[in-house]
Amino acid sequence: MADAATLASAIRARAGDAPVRLGLILGSGLGHLAHAVDGVAIPYADLPGFPHVGVSGHNPNLHVGLLEGVRVAVFGAREHYYESGNPRAMLLPLQVLRELGAGELILTNAAGSMRPEVGPGEVMLLSDHINYSGLNPLIGEKTDARFVPMTDAHDPGLRAGLKAAAARQGLPLPEGVYCWYSGPSFETPAEIRMLKLLGGDAVGMSTVPEVILARFLGLKVAAISTITNMAAGMSDERISHEHTKAMAPLGAAKLERILREFLRSLRQGA
Repeated sequence: MADAATLASAIRARAGDAPVRLGLILGSGLGHLAHAVDGVAIPYADLPGFPHVGVSGHNPNLHVGLLEGVRVAVFGAREHYYESGNPRAMLLPLQVLRELGAGELILTNAAGSMRPEVGPGEVMLLSDHINYSGLNPLIGEKTDARFVPMTDAHDPGLRAGLKAAAARQGLPLPEGVYCWYSGPSFETPAEIRMLKLLGGDAVGMSTVPEVILARFLGLKVAAISTITNMAAGMSDERISHEHTKAMAPLGAAKLERILREFLRSLRQGA
């Protein structure tokens, strides 16, 4: 398996030497945004050690180039813990992102809502998370760098910028706490009642491992959920992966507007 520096050199040979400003990891419903990048698309299969992605509705390519005038690296897919039982699956891609020059990462996902006023088709900015799975991608790390502080893991500055971008677009962007369950089965109604008591606002099967890994690598992080369903027991809808894929584009359209507006503000402030 190639190391991050070698892979970054290979990517620069195809995408150019200009440093990347920002990384994006796309969740369900946002794959088309990767194709809007003015640059190159490199299949994960061409990058030794990049994860196998076996979830329908995801785009396993790394897109490097300009989006709204900002140099970005967009990961069209992530590997979830439930695919192989490896919470460190996204470590190498994030190491490569840092090697390419990025200091910031925005994560997106599809999630179930535990707040009746934030329903399917809405978006939620993550203010914090609860790692209810108990898994941690830093288990096995040998250095003291493994003791990563997680206060403000969801960077206040990035969150403020995304909130301002949403306001300029006239879109609500409520904040909430995301709870990570390992999946792939969905949560039970009893589990959702428990998570609500613990202070959870949304629930999903991704993102938290990448937040922990990114903070370990010194990247600033923000994350946004597109709400595809109400959590188990909160409505009569039937929760399924097909339902998630069908509903994800509703919130994704709003999220794309927010992300594009945020990138324009970065370009103007550069």
